[in-house]
Amino acid sequence: MSQIQDEIKNITATLPQGARLVAVSKFHPESSIEEAYKAGQRIFGESHAQELCRKRELLPKDIEWHFIGHLQTNKVKYIAPFVAMIHAVDSMKLLREIDKQAEKAGRTIPCLLELHVAKEETKFGFTPDECREFAAEGSWKPLAHAPICGLMCMASNTDDMEQVRAEFRLAHGLFNELKAGAFADRPCFKECSWGMSHDYPVALEEGSTLIRVGSKIFGERMY
Repeated sequence: MSQIQDEIKNITATLPQGARLVAVSKFHPESSIEEAYKAGQRIFGESHAQELCRKRELLPKDIEWHFIGHLQTNKVKYIAPFVAMIHAVDSMKLLREIDKQAEKAGRTIPCLLELHVAKEETKFGFTPDECREFAAEGSWKPLAHAPICGLMCMASNTDDMEQVRAEFRLAHGLFNELKAGAFADRPCFKECSWGMSHDYPVALEEGSTLIRVGSKIFGERMY
């Protein structure tokens, strides 16, 4: 068994019920994805539309592709015919475009709202208060082809796991608040996407249902 397959087995063995592994395969070759596939992994995460479309053509058709990076509105049309989930919706404009392109493709694409809880400056993601306002305002409700199915976030890039835990806990608290409030009548609102190679065990303890693990499985980026 290869190192990639070993890591897949080790990680999936630790997942609590209801949690899933997204193997982050961006910048890694198709051969590495095939190794993970042989170990039973079916969910893979990419963050560039062109790379994702190319890999999708070359790899098994039962792979569930998740788009996990910042998505520009003009790239949505390329991935809408097949993408299984979009993790980082950071604006109403993007959500409307996903809905439009999903409808054209005759599909429904589950979406997660990107939450900004890390200490680093970032251009993307809703602050907790912005997320509350967005949920309460309700413009998303008629978008039947782009249902909001949960939240996504990244913790601060730090070795201080207590800070990381606090940020994940904040995100999970907001998830529970929204699930009991604005999304109370939306059963699909159930996903918490947080946790990466260095912090996923903490993320799982703090409610994550989707961990996005790349370098721990595939090593450093190949290209």
